Amino acid sequence: MCADSLSINRTLFVDLIQSLILGLVEGATEFLPISSTGHLIIVSQLLGLKQTDSHIAFEIIIQLGAVLAVITNYRDKFKPQYFDLWVKVAIAFVPAAAVGLLVHSHLKTLFSIHIVAVTLFTGGIIFLAVEYYLKNREPTVNRVEDISYKQALVIGCAQIAALVPGTSRSGSTIIGALLMGINRKVSAEFSFLLALPIMLAATGLNVVKHYDAFVGTQMLPLVVGFVMAFISAYIAIRLLVKFLGSYTFNIFGIYRILLGLLLFYLIYTGFIPPDTST
Repeated sequence: MCADSLSINRTLFVDLIQSLILGLVEGATEFLPISSTGHLIIVSQLLGLKQTDSHIAFEIIIQLGAVLAVITNYRDKFKPQYFDLWVKVAIAFVPAAAVGLLVHSHLKTLFSIHIVAVTLFTGGIIFLAVEYYLKNREPTVNRVEDISYKQALVIGCAQIAALVPGTSRSGSTIIGALLMGINRKVSAEFSFLLALPIMLAATGLNVVKHYDAFVGTQMLPLVVGFVMAFISAYIAIRLLVKFLGSYTFNIFGIYRILLGLLLFYLIYTGFIPPDTST
């Protein structure tokens, strides 16, 4: 009995450490333009975790922690006077939601580190190119409330690219916003708000599809992952907004390129197995 108890405690300890790590990664990367999905795939691979139904259920829960961080940071935007802003968010939500529903069953085949390596690297190049293009151009929109319906629709169309793992939902929407003349800080803030309907919809769809995975799931690791995701996402949002008051997105482009190159190297040297999609 003592040996069995020790084994159970050791397993729970490992589960809690993994929950802390995954919650931290989800929260810290969800709203940065570096792809939370890509980072979760990488970290899960390094931890030896498979894309089982229980693992998918865990990721659903920690994403809700990140959603709560947006609601907490932008609770003032839920007042009646911001109704028009939420109409624009709804408009931006539609394109990716519609395409996502059509291709959802086929997306799992793209969940591999090989795909992530390509999209991280390519996205980094795009960020540097966009920042170079905007270097001598002044933004025309400096408040999130001033984003037009047309601009919201374009941003929503840009979000479709994020269906491919490693592209980054926030990255694709921010690039779309920047190219529409919206300043960096406002681009990020609109991306945060747009995360609410798209993440809640994706979470709801996954709950319906994998509801049986929650049966028998240990609650403590789920709670730990959720809390860690909330805390890290809350901090990441505030730090990013402050950072964009003085700096560009170039650092994120460089990070993406370097991480993509590192993944290419690890794949080439065999450190990452040939098939990492399951």
